Amino acid sequence: MMVVMQLYLCEKPSQAKDIAAVLGAKRRGDGCWLGTNVTVTWCIGHLLETAPPDAYDARYKRWVLADLPIIPEKWKMTVKPRTASQYKAVKRLLGEASELVIATDADREGEMIARELVEHCRYRGPIRRLWLSALDDASIRKALAVLKPGIETFSLYHSALGRSRADWLIGMNMSRLFTLLGRQSGYQGVLPVGRVQTPTLRLVVDRDRSIADFVPVAYWAIDVQLLHDGTAFTAQWRAASDACDDQDRCLNQALAQKAATAIGSAASARVIKLRTERMREVAPLPFDLGTLQEVCSKKLGLGAQETLDIAQALYETHKVITYPRSDCGYLPLSQHSEAPAILAALRQADPALNALHDYLEPQRRSRAWNDAKVSAHHGIIPTAAAKNLDRLVGKQRAVYTLIRARYLAQFLPNHEYDRTQADFDCAGEALRAVGKQIVEPGWKRALPEALAPAKGREAPAPQTLPALAEGRDCAVADVKLKDLWTQPPKPFTEGDLIKAMKNVAKLVEDPLLKQKLKDTTGIGTEATRASIIQGLLDRGYLIKNGKALAATPAAFSLIDAVPRAIADPGTTAIWEQALDMVQSGEMSLEEFVTKQAAWMSKQVARCAGLNLTISGPASPAGRGAAPWKNKRKPAKRKASTGTKRVAKPAGKA
Repeated sequence: MMVVMQLYLCEKPSQAKDIAAVLGAKRRGDGCWLGTNVTVTWCIGHLLETAPPDAYDARYKRWVLADLPIIPEKWKMTVKPRTASQYKAVKRLLGEASELVIATDADREGEMIARELVEHCRYRGPIRRLWLSALDDASIRKALAVLKPGIETFSLYHSALGRSRADWLIGMNMSRLFTLLGRQSGYQGVLPVGRVQTPTLRLVVDRDRSIADFVPVAYWAIDVQLLHDGTAFTAQWRAASDACDDQDRCLNQALAQKAATAIGSAASARVIKLRTERMREVAPLPFDLGTLQEVCSKKLGLGAQETLDIAQALYETHKVITYPRSDCGYLPLSQHSEAPAILAALRQADPALNALHDYLEPQRRSRAWNDAKVSAHHGIIPTAAAKNLDRLVGKQRAVYTLIRARYLAQFLPNHEYDRTQADFDCAGEALRAVGKQIVEPGWKRALPEALAPAKGREAPAPQTLPALAEGRDCAVADVKLKDLWTQPPKPFTEGDLIKAMKNVAKLVEDPLLKQKLKDTTGIGTEATRASIIQGLLDRGYLIKNGKALAATPAAFSLIDAVPRAIADPGTTAIWEQALDMVQSGEMSLEEFVTKQAAWMSKQVARCAGLNLTISGPASPAGRGAAPWKNKRKPAKRKASTGTKRVAKPAGKA
């Protein structure tokens, strides 16, 4: 009787070790773990790579304009030299397997890592798919009980393969083209052009130009301190709309000075309108990777790649969070039944959460639980494996705490506050004061700053207004005329750039294209955006000034030279949309690649005759000053800058 050998193919050694332990495969073999009729092996990322141009024709070893475009008739894969020994082990095991279970990461890249091996090694046996969202024992056992048929996820492979071939076509052809054009003008470096990296670079170049071209405009504001029953609060002057810009900033200095003098001479301001509104804020969704990178950049000062590396360690090594490379913040309804166990484990692992015990409602179902909005992966949440958090220190603990807070927030009430808006008349001038009174902290109790306030960094408390009534007068205690300037856009941080890459539709002007892009993934994927930014930094196209990113002179030159379509964020997002069509079966892989090749041929023909001038090397030695360091400074004015206090006449309250 033939013995069935079930082979599990994982993405990484650590992942294989975790799955092997649950399957009882505890004996170490050559590049694998062995058990009874079951073997668990692993890749080390991609064991194969798309062959370089010279694998198709030796003449492509030399870069020559006349050879472009290079479009393979039949695509080839080659074994990566650094991991060739593990490839041999996997190939041998595939030849011996009676059944294959793909256990790579549950995304399109993970699918490709496995399927390219299946194809290259000509495995023809049955295939099933292990779909994991967490690597703790309970999650692995649950996923093993519901293995998917291999055909269910096969389209992910074609989507990833399409992305890989599109990247190859653009990278190999356009990088060669622009490097050769650069050499004709005396630039000796390589000018890499990429399907994702080039439009990402353009985002920074455009932002830097808007900063450099910014012309400051003067405006004036007036803060008025009022008193009511001994309680002081602040109101702001509201200038007539015809004296203001589109953000209600007063641009008329004489009008502001006249108003400040009138208010400063007045004894009181009368309440002419009073409105209080109960505001309710629902809990934010659990994190997707992009939002996590954005928040970690803002709150913790972490880079995008650093955040991903930490999240990956929390998932793989510590097993305290679910799969981190998710593009979705929603949760499946089936996961809600696990909430009581997860909440209990979280409280047991961290006594600081005892303060939340009386407020948490495990039965509460927030908007996060929505099967219709869950993609291949759900939001990043903590697992029940958090027995002891002493292992988590520093940045790992900080990132974990943010992820945990978003999950805890789903089981707390809405955040509620009363917003009071009071309008005043003061010597014929309009004033407005806004106050906020928290009624129910709700989900904000779970935020890290609520559980353990950071000393010296607390945000100022919102203003609370006293008990006002329409028709009542408030004494004018102080008046400040503020002489201000409009500010330029802020340079991108890594977190800001990740957000811009995700929400590229906002940066596209064409209304039809904008609508098409609203439901796409934007530039890149959750798994690749951090490495794209890091690659631009490593190549010297971007530099960091503290948290801020800036484009180098070579970046400006390159963006000006490449075809607008290649640098247009909208183009690459449309390609991502086409890849989604490949994944859903609406477009074949062959059709997608054929269209990409035809488009690329047109671009090469259009650009081959360009005269290219590149400013400076794209390297650390050639890094130029950040553009905001040289921005135009406002001219000096006779009026004082900063704050001007308007003295009150003697005898005034």
